Amino acid sequence: MMTRRAGEPVSVKKEIVVEAPQERAFRVFTEGIGRWWPREHHIGKAELKEVVLEPRVGGRWFERGVDGSECLWGKVLVYEPPRRVVLAWQINAQWQYDETFSTEVEVLFSPEGPKRTRVELEHRDLERFGDQQETIRKAFESGGGWAGILAEYQKLAAGS
Repeated sequence: MMTRRAGEPVSVKKEIVVEAPQERAFRVFTEGIGRWWPREHHIGKAELKEVVLEPRVGGRWFERGVDGSECLWGKVLVYEPPRRVVLAWQINAQWQYDETFSTEVEVLFSPEGPKRTRVELEHRDLERFGDQQETIRKAFESGGGWAGILAEYQKLAAGS
């Protein structure tokens, strides 16, 4: 088990290569998030209908339930198509939206050719989860966390 000093930055980093041009990779990640985000990953009371990421700085990142209810997850901090997006993750250790809490999810899209894009995701500032940071980090590192979520994205971005 890795020992960390109090206050030391904690993050989860994942990297994949998508068989898609940079512009498509970015667009599918941002505007198409509702098509690839796993339906079981939601925090609202209602079953998940869709996930929405409003494509602009200050835009909302939220889920919409099948009953029409909306539950915020965070907001867009940086929106630089087709290269970079940074999101505020405002879901606390109890898996509830908290406007006073925030970690960051940065996603970089780097072309590796005309039809391939390297996608690097870093979910940082996990030390802000306090005593729960290791539990949360493990959840984000798990197959059901960012790796599994990005695998779904990767399939859709490649057009399969």
